[in-house]
Amino acid sequence: QVQLVESGGGSVQAGGSLRLSCAASRYTYSRYCMAWFRRVPGEEREGVATIDSDGTTSYKDSVKGRFTISVDNAEDTLYLQMNSLRPEDTAMYYCAAKAEYCGGPNRLNFWGQGTQVTVSS
Repeated sequence: QVQLVESGGGSVQAGGSLRLSCAASRYTYSRYCMAWFRRVPGEEREGVATIDSDGTTSYKDSVKGRFTISVDNAEDTLYLQMNSLRPEDTAMYYCAAKAEYCGGPNRLNFWGQGTQVTVSS
């Protein structure tokens, strides 16, 4: 069973930076889609960024130019570099994965437990 474990969350002031990590254990698929989502209590979960195994990335409009998603295949770790953070980025951040391209028909079926990001003004 694949396990995803997030880390790197914390509290920062607006304009600051954080780098989230998602360590994937027992992930043996050569083709994958990995993603970052976030959720604010009382609101719907929203997608933040995705990355395919071919390196294709996509971002939510509000984070474009500020966040960067990447994968270290040697370390089986997904990252989200977050710069110029805003109070509205405050949320629980989750990583997720599936063993096909992001545009494929199946849902993301592996999820981490989340890491909290809090941005103060």
